[in-house]
Amino acid sequence: MSADGTWKTTMQTPMGPQQGTLELQTDGNTLTGKLSGAQGQIEIRDGTVDGNSLSWKGDITTPMAMTLEFTATVDGDEISGNVKLGAFGNAALTGTRA
Repeated sequence: MSADGTWKTTMQTPMGPQQGTLELQTDGNTLTGKLSGAQGQIEIRDGTVDGNSLSWKGDITTPMAMTLEFTATVDGDEISGNVKLGAFGNAALTGTRA
């Protein structure tokens, strides 16, 4: 199943659960899109697709500047994975197709 589309997501961060809207588009092995939430918008960069597995990076400036590294798997209308939060460890990512 394609990752293309809009997803309602939750990241379990040290600051508490962060709700977001993830918009994904695939083109072959390339993944593009954005993640929007209370902290602003993150543009996907270095996005790749390998079957149902996705990976990408995104830069944030609030509450502090860092690069987030995402890995996720699409299973039907569900997405789940992990976000590396720089020096702050990892956050679980879950979501459903909007």
